[in-house]
Amino acid sequence: MELTLQQLKQYDGTDPSKPLYVAVKGRIFDVTEGMSFYGPGKDYSMFAGKDASRALAKMSKNEEDVCASLEGLSEKEIGVLNDWEKKFEAKYPVVGNVVS
Repeated sequence: MELTLQQLKQYDGTDPSKPLYVAVKGRIFDVTEGMSFYGPGKDYSMFAGKDASRALAKMSKNEEDVCASLEGLSEKEIGVLNDWEKKFEAKYPVVGNVVS
């Protein structure tokens, strides 16, 4: 499956008939099993329906960091992001990619 960032927004948990998706480095993970983390009103709900790469790299929950841009990240932040990506791969199925 390929989704634009705009289409990905439909999978933010607000429509209970749709799965819950979070993208990391352009890969879309089905995090529906993690509804207690990523669902509406939960601690990480701001990542749902978005590419959360920058926010994960920076360990940030600031809205302006919840985007795909890796520009200006330090080597340490890229390492943190790669660790997050491995955690997502181990826990959630990859269902597609973000396209522009």
